[in-house]
Amino acid sequence: MILFIAETKQKGKMVTIMSGKKILILGVGAQGSTVAQRMDEDPAVAEIICADRDIKAVDEIVGQLKKARGAQIDASDKDSIAAAAADADLIVNGLPLRWHQNVLDAALEVKANYQDFAATDALADEWVESIRILYDVYGPKFEAIDRLAIIGTGSAPGLICAATRRAVAQLDTCDTIYNIVYEGVEAKRFLPFWWSPITALNDMSERAYAVVDGELVRTEPFALPIQREYGYMGLGGPVTLVEHSHDEPVHYWFNKDTHFKGVRNVYFKYGGAGVDFSKPLYRSGLLSHKAENVNGSEITPFDVVLNHVPPAPKYHDEIEEIIQEGLVSDTGCMVIEAYGKKNGKDVLVTVHVMAPGLVDSFNKSGITAEMYLTGQGGSLFTKMLAEDRFEQKGLISSDMITDAQVDYYFECAAKLDITLEMTIAEQ
Repeated sequence: MILFIAETKQKGKMVTIMSGKKILILGVGAQGSTVAQRMDEDPAVAEIICADRDIKAVDEIVGQLKKARGAQIDASDKDSIAAAAADADLIVNGLPLRWHQNVLDAALEVKANYQDFAATDALADEWVESIRILYDVYGPKFEAIDRLAIIGTGSAPGLICAATRRAVAQLDTCDTIYNIVYEGVEAKRFLPFWWSPITALNDMSERAYAVVDGELVRTEPFALPIQREYGYMGLGGPVTLVEHSHDEPVHYWFNKDTHFKGVRNVYFKYGGAGVDFSKPLYRSGLLSHKAENVNGSEITPFDVVLNHVPPAPKYHDEIEEIIQEGLVSDTGCMVIEAYGKKNGKDVLVTVHVMAPGLVDSFNKSGITAEMYLTGQGGSLFTKMLAEDRFEQKGLISSDMITDAQVDYYFECAAKLDITLEMTIAEQ
């Protein structure tokens, strides 16, 4: 909520004072820097604190903004986070998962709302139990201080969850949901991932989650392939999509009866250059985290591979250089398929998320397509928090927002050239 905008005189000159929300953004990589840029333009936000251990990244983003100041934080120290968050209305967490408990606890300490791009695995040995703790333990804690924590607010999870809710809203009952992502942006230089390589390779190397007949199960990485052909991608033929470890099936399973009309089956399918790069590594054991003795030396195959994968580009000049070198392809898709019944008939609802590619994203905002979709998608949740669009208290995931909030989300998304195309077909 904007409290007031006023003018006053200081030493003979007129000064405009704006009172609005104070936001701390932790981690100014692909996601956090984009959120900072969008919030710098938002009249509901008065001050942005950009914090990271990488002071170069902090200085670069702060130098582009009008409302921002920088801070260097130690994410391993909750008190360091709480000090940076003093008087903040909202903490936006873009840090690695291992630090998320510190950020959650700091938000509770300073009584701030909380936004996270993912769902931490640091609260329990098993990731699903960690998510349960978020809902069942941290939810009541945030409710007790009259604040909201919302998790999974990037592009996937986040944007794709809101789009899935839009698809399911067209059905009376839902049987099966496919969340489909194909990343077809490929540079001429070796660059298999446009987001965090350690996160990407960890996801590639572990068993995926799916909902089958109402139960949450584990599936093998790269298993259960499906093929789809999307003409707008310009690939000249069908693409193959496989099982991939991701948040959405887990969240939808927790909320299947309250938000997904009793869905019985949920799959996250992934394809593109990152999958093509990772699959042979997984099959050969090179994504194993188990140390091996090689010629008398102890090595961990995963660490060796990670050491040879370049980080995702995040600086303006770096991205521009990659584009100038030339691209192999600049395409991709995000698609939701929701199968169920409408008026007693079997129906398939298909939703395509349309968004700028790499070149368009750079021309618009000086960032990559991954940064654009994830950061812009995340910034819309930040905008809604800054504008007090959420009446909920406690902790929710992005698939738990109301239909009215979904509508407002995509109303705002359209202004960023992120739109939905929906078809409904009887089966």
